[in-house]
Amino acid sequence: MRSALSRLLIGVSAAALLSSAALPAMAYQEPAPAGAASAAAPGWPQASSDVPADANVRFGQLPNGMRYAIMRNATPPQQAALRLNIDAGSLAENDDQQGLAHFLEHMAFNGSTNIPEGEMTRRLERLGLSFGGDTNAFTSFDQTAYLLNLPNTSDEVVDTSLMVMRETASELLFDAEAVDRERGVIVGEERTRNTPQLRATRALLQFVAPGQRLANRLPIGDLDIIRTAPRDRFVDFYRAYYRPERATLIAVGDFDVDLMEAKIRAAFADWTNEYPAGPDPVIGDLQPREAETYIHIEPGAQSSAQLIWTQQPDQRPDSLETRREGVLRNLGLAVLNRRMSELSRSSSPPFLGGGGGHQELFGAMDIGLVVANFETGAWRPAIEAAEQEQRRLVQHGVSETELQREVTEIRTALENAAAGAATRQTPALAGGLLNAVNNEDVFTHPATNLAIFNAVVESMTVADVNAILRATFDGNGPLALITTPQPIEGGAAVVTAALEASQQVPVEAPAATEAMEWPYTDFGTAAAPSHQSVIEDLGATLVTFPNGVRLTVKPTSFSDEQVLVSVRAGGGDLDLPTDRMTPLWAIDPVLSEGGLGQLTRTQIEQVLSGDVVSVGAATGQDAFTLSGATRPQDFQTQMQLLAAYFTDAAWRPEPFQRMQGLMGQYLDQLRATPGGAFALDGSGLIANGDKRFSFPTAEEIAGGSIDEMRQLFTQSTGAGPIEILVVGDVTVEDAVAAVGATFGALPTRSAEPERPAAALSLAFPAPVSEPVRLTHTGQAGQALGYVAWPTTDSIGDRRDARIASLMAEVLQLRVTDELRENQGVAYSPAAGASSSTVFPDYGYAFIQIETPPEALDGFFETADQIAAGLRDAPVDEDELNRARLSVIESIRRARNTNPYWLNALEGFHDDATKIEAVRTVLDELGSITPEDIQQAAQAYLQPDRAWRATVTAEAAAAE
Repeated sequence: MRSALSRLLIGVSAAALLSSAALPAMAYQEPAPAGAASAAAPGWPQASSDVPADANVRFGQLPNGMRYAIMRNATPPQQAALRLNIDAGSLAENDDQQGLAHFLEHMAFNGSTNIPEGEMTRRLERLGLSFGGDTNAFTSFDQTAYLLNLPNTSDEVVDTSLMVMRETASELLFDAEAVDRERGVIVGEERTRNTPQLRATRALLQFVAPGQRLANRLPIGDLDIIRTAPRDRFVDFYRAYYRPERATLIAVGDFDVDLMEAKIRAAFADWTNEYPAGPDPVIGDLQPREAETYIHIEPGAQSSAQLIWTQQPDQRPDSLETRREGVLRNLGLAVLNRRMSELSRSSSPPFLGGGGGHQELFGAMDIGLVVANFETGAWRPAIEAAEQEQRRLVQHGVSETELQREVTEIRTALENAAAGAATRQTPALAGGLLNAVNNEDVFTHPATNLAIFNAVVESMTVADVNAILRATFDGNGPLALITTPQPIEGGAAVVTAALEASQQVPVEAPAATEAMEWPYTDFGTAAAPSHQSVIEDLGATLVTFPNGVRLTVKPTSFSDEQVLVSVRAGGGDLDLPTDRMTPLWAIDPVLSEGGLGQLTRTQIEQVLSGDVVSVGAATGQDAFTLSGATRPQDFQTQMQLLAAYFTDAAWRPEPFQRMQGLMGQYLDQLRATPGGAFALDGSGLIANGDKRFSFPTAEEIAGGSIDEMRQLFTQSTGAGPIEILVVGDVTVEDAVAAVGATFGALPTRSAEPERPAAALSLAFPAPVSEPVRLTHTGQAGQALGYVAWPTTDSIGDRRDARIASLMAEVLQLRVTDELRENQGVAYSPAAGASSSTVFPDYGYAFIQIETPPEALDGFFETADQIAAGLRDAPVDEDELNRARLSVIESIRRARNTNPYWLNALEGFHDDATKIEAVRTVLDELGSITPEDIQQAAQAYLQPDRAWRATVTAEAAAAE
């Protein structure tokens, strides 16, 4: 069984269990819907597996060998997702083809037999698919996938989309001039993605897989080959690997399955490939190795210590037995992750964060690993703690109490997934099928996954879990990999000596924890509403309680078993100083991780392990926010949790201290790339130096105080109304009752304080004659250019802001055409617009590009030319509609989700213009004319109003 690893991550989740859970003897399967094909379709893993496939999916195979999977799903309605998977990626490349699998993916958008170069994207945009959002592709080590998200399922949209997929499969032209133009785009992508994190990943693969193909086959490839490979080399790879027997078409959406199957057969049945088939890649054998240490020095990377054990790859097909082993392993690793999480929360933590995991690396090997992230220089306590916790797990195993806690938490997540299966989102289902196809796994229904899990845990013992944990950390190793931004004195020998010394330290089984009860159930006398009204056309109910708490609730059927909650109070940024940094940048992890007065965060997780609840915090422009996501049966507990944090947050210092350690490295990581450096410096500069919108410096982080954070938060949220938004699978009655018993029971709120006029003042920076010069610490060949113009706000009448936003969408089309397709100087040039709903007259439109430093002057010239083009002549209807349709369709899709409404309903109690804005957005976007866009460009995109900046490498700037 193969597994596509997109990144080496630590952590165990219910999602991980879905692909590796198993039954020893029985399984649950949903009844097949009428007309469904047999779940044991030939050519699919379930045909030879005892794992039952999701019977709601029609699995099939054409005579030419191409497989297809079709599933009707009406969430959201009248939309669909297509995925074309090619069973070949960078591992299939010859030595002189490195990077061509990925390059070939780009060429799918550059001309085919029936679609001229540059026309594919335009055709899809005319149907409402945005480039990059709805029209996309990716290349991995072992697959190439093409993705289309369809805004509707009309015959025109479906037929055109299938034709595009068919053209990609066999009709690409690889015009030599088109290939040459695209080389610069690929080089630009390599330049953009050449981050410290990518270089650390490359170092890891070379360390764990020496002599194997995996070590030198990152999909981005070899720049020399990308720059020079002749056309025939592309064609050779295309003919060898783009073949029906290596292709799978996935279609999920609100359509008739029989009709979709007929369309797929009509589009692909005649696909043949008479050229010799390319061989499966030879991965190379895993070589025996002893314990070894390697230090990878990478400025800008996260400091981490990894202990890795490698084993021969498990090539067994997906089965009940392999899934059972996966359940046992992941339950045991969940215990390890819990222990390491508690260590990181201690008063003197040995590391900032860490955990354990198990990965399958593309048929090259299986690995067990433990990772600990640490503050720069503090590698010794991190690697010692990681080694000892791994050894503690292997020597003493897990306890029954620990195991049952993880069983409860994971079972709860699986139950929630099964209960909400009928409203799974179409893109997510298509993605799940794509992963199953690439991994050669059986695609299973959430109810099956739950039954599988229950059967496994019913028969398992602690000894079963402990045995598989010992096997997970067996094999070659430990291979110790230290990633650090600065050298370690003494090098690998010192690290090895520390590791060997740690291995001599005896470890004991962890102490048992005491059972606890949830104490936050009484907030006072439950209140009944003092006023209630309904906005019929939006399906929202407005409720006011006597103490000043305001509730807006919108029941939806978008996602079964999902309820989203937002609690807004205080003034947010409006209550912060403009001239100095405050520690509110850390509000989310510090507030939530700090726990409650009567329970630590670890104890909260223990007490509520069987509940689906969460808490997050944020500073908004006009309010502080506490948020959570839950299910109907846990909604009351969710409201109690949020009310407890609002009234009895503990503000323990340990999370703040941990964030100070993490943020120092985070700043270094951002500073190591042009985009990150601009995020650091540009955010404040675009706000004309306003500290409320600036990143903190290392000195400001080190000098921050949790006491100040607490004072600012509690002082701001202690006055004025509380606004609560509830959206999802909930009734109005239940929302009113739960809020009335929690926030509605709190003391009466005082009036909202008067704020100085300066609080609402936010200015765009003055125009500059020469770009502001910023620097990054990364590669000398990486640079960024940025130009922005002031526009308007989104307060009250939003028509002007919507015109400016649509103008920016036209800018995006033009910068993509010119800077990416015509000039080839950038991989993903960006344009956009922002308009504040809080600060009067504040908004801007921008163009941004990452490019070589020598191309910056040309970028600014091109940006000026594009802006002048919009000023000098109206856009044509085709271009305007391509820009407009993608925006309208994205809003229509978003309106079928709970997060959209959670954001859209803010402020309905006291600002009728916000209600009207939700009602009118689609009609108003549809009414914007070419003349409106031209007038906006003439008003906003004037060269003497522009603010410009560049980001270049520090070394180059010094020269």
